[in-house]
Amino acid sequence: MKSRFVLALALLAPLASHAAAKPVTFDVKPADSKVTWEGKKRIGDAHHGELTVKSGKLIVTGDKLTGGEFEVDMTSLKVSDLQDEGMNKKLTGHLRSDDFFAVDKHPTAKLLITKVAPGKDGKQQITGDLTIKGKKEAVTFPADVKVSKNEVTAKSVITIDRTKYDVRYNSGKFFPNLGDKIINDEFLVNVDLTAKK
Repeated sequence: MKSRFVLALALLAPLASHAAAKPVTFDVKPADSKVTWEGKKRIGDAHHGELTVKSGKLIVTGDKLTGGEFEVDMTSLKVSDLQDEGMNKKLTGHLRSDDFFAVDKHPTAKLLITKVAPGKDGKQQITGDLTIKGKKEAVTFPADVKVSKNEVTAKSVITIDRTKYDVRYNSGKFFPNLGDKIINDEFLVNVDLTAKK
């Protein structure tokens, strides 16, 4: 009888341990985090640049990422590849204008994590609500997440269809006769977050 009781405790122990795990919030550290972007024309030019992380948090339960969010300062948008000051200023201004991200009206973009699932090659498959220019759309992407006692890091490359966020300038989907002036609808955002207790 005693052996059965001990066996039952042994079987229930992992369940009790899992149930006891409580969500822990780690604050994203903007100074230790980085966001870069890359956009291309259908033919020819490609440009890349940076954005500043404004704030955020990552939520861990046990040793797994289970939620979180982060916000990007869109007014910080920079172009990194153009060395000519005049050309750089012109492109930066255009990207900040109403043709693209309208940063005066929409100074932040935000990602709210809604689901985290196991992915391939040890990565996590993250689904979240991404808000740009006041438009919210679901996105899913793989992320390399590392959790330690006092720190969480999350690195990912997110492919974004700009037209879903009302960024239609020179989009072949809406202006098919632009030839080599067409800009790809999809652009890449490389996110590297560090969060600490």
